[in-house]
Amino acid sequence: MNVGWDGNRRVHGCVLHLDIKNGKIWVQHDGTEDAIADQLVAQGVPHQDIVIAYHAPYVRQYTEFALG
Repeated sequence: MNVGWDGNRRVHGCVLHLDIKNGKIWVQHDGTEDAIADQLVAQGVPHQDIVIAYHAPYVRQYTEFALG
């Protein structure tokens, strides 16, 4: 989470949102510098167990990750 103040402006936002659905990791939002999906793969999570949910379903077929 980003929480705090930027001058007179309140800052509150989610940097990373992951869900686990039907045994797969769904990346709903990734505001990290290094893509969380790539970090998960580096730690041994198979590509087919990760869904890049912030991509539209019809776009997911062009990634190396699961469709859903």
